[in-house]
Amino acid sequence: MITPNFQQDISIIIPVHNGGDSFKRCLMAVEKLNPQPREVIVVANGDTDGSWNVAKQFGATVVRLPEATGPGIARNMGAKIARGKYLFFIDADVEVQVTTIAGVIDIFNQYSCLAALIGSYDDSPGATNFLSQYRNLLHHYTHQISCENASTFWAGCGAIKRDIFSAMGGFNEQYLKPCIEDIELGIRLKQSGYDIRLCKELQVKHLKRWDALSILKTDIFYRALPWTSLILEHRQFNNDLNLKLENRLSVVLIYFLVFLTIVSICYSLQVLWVILPITIGLIWLNASLYRFFYSKRGLIFSIKAILWHWLYYLYSGLGFCLGLLWYQRYHFKLFRTIVQEKLS
Repeated sequence: MITPNFQQDISIIIPVHNGGDSFKRCLMAVEKLNPQPREVIVVANGDTDGSWNVAKQFGATVVRLPEATGPGIARNMGAKIARGKYLFFIDADVEVQVTTIAGVIDIFNQYSCLAALIGSYDDSPGATNFLSQYRNLLHHYTHQISCENASTFWAGCGAIKRDIFSAMGGFNEQYLKPCIEDIELGIRLKQSGYDIRLCKELQVKHLKRWDALSILKTDIFYRALPWTSLILEHRQFNNDLNLKLENRLSVVLIYFLVFLTIVSICYSLQVLWVILPITIGLIWLNASLYRFFYSKRGLIFSIKAILWHWLYYLYSGLGFCLGLLWYQRYHFKLFRTIVQEKLS
């Protein structure tokens, strides 16, 4: 059962930088929540399009930062003035459902030992172009098949008890771009023995429009590189979300496929016979995802999505290797500096 004053328990915190129409849709959805949260705190993160004023018009408490910072800094600023028992972080480009607040508190009441929870994107993204549909459907599918005992936190739609958030020191403010600050918080929560729950039924609509450049930039520089360092730093390679065994095997197979294709073109067509079983292996490892694409958007979409998914494995593997090299180079420099200080 939901507590009688549950609307007083939640503080919604939204960081925004030039949110545009998506931010207005976000606030309109928040305005329709039933019941309403205790407060809505918007942190205008160096915006230049008047997003802070839009938030004011919707009755939100607004904190203005003069220059754009990392979203972790902005979220921490909002958390400092929040009064609710629970902090509910959402991105400025998502639409919540009318019953989202009730769902969040119901889950916390059902699982009293829970420290935090995360939701999922729904399967009907706001942007209609192919890459936006592909990207968001992939995110939705990944969350829907993952373990409910989550190993990470997600600030796009994630709630956490305020006292625990404060005890953990909030988000890591070293990330100055939208990056993996929420994943890093999730790792610290798990290492401290706290429980995080993935609530698959708690879904929000993502409004962001993706294109090829934004996908590659985000996945390589804001995901693969820092995430690799985080994995190596904490020695955590969980078989969950994007790190499942079949994903790792698919990365290996895609590099074999590319290598053998180049060899067959440049040297010998006889190598082509090896390509077929590798291709079959890739399809078999990801068959449930590709069936999902087909069931949602049909054959043509599925074929295009498979090709993009293989490209994703290709540049994700490259990102991991670059991240590994950067991590080793950074720690070698650190080690050399310490040795020099000791010898001087």
